[in-house]
Amino acid sequence: MTVSKQTLSLIAQWEGCQRKRPDGRIEAYLCPAGRWTIGYGMTALYGRAVRKGDVITQAEADRLFLETVAYFQREVLQLVKVPLNANQLSALVSFAYNVGLDIDADTFPEGLGDSTLLKKLNRRDYKGAAAQFDAWVWSNGKKLEGLKRRRKAERALFEKPV
Repeated sequence: MTVSKQTLSLIAQWEGCQRKRPDGRIEAYLCPAGRWTIGYGMTALYGRAVRKGDVITQAEADRLFLETVAYFQREVLQLVKVPLNANQLSALVSFAYNVGLDIDADTFPEGLGDSTLLKKLNRRDYKGAAAQFDAWVWSNGKKLEGLKRRRKAERALFEKPV
């Protein structure tokens, strides 16, 4: 399954491609959540965490973005056990791209994999799952306005019929 233009546009709208230098290359920056980030909100670069001083080209940023969104879409489709429409899939991929997948042995919800959102969705409680987007607006103990806006948009898309 290919990634839809809607999914790419949704994520790019929230992530942007930040910190272009005068030479056109893109440098790492500290995001509002306090993590080093590069390109379209990437926190990992070639198998390691992004660090201060990292620089990539626009072509690298675009390629990494497409590869990463495709990865998250594949993983979301593995985690979700119920039918999804295109809007729901786009909203979930955007969500997972931002919060992560958290596919591990603990039960602390650090991403989609351990989330109440996923549990409700897989019980076919689509309405309950949609309401869970609103809970994911915190980072490091702070409610972030940008996350509130993003979750509102993701929820609205998730609830929008195709």
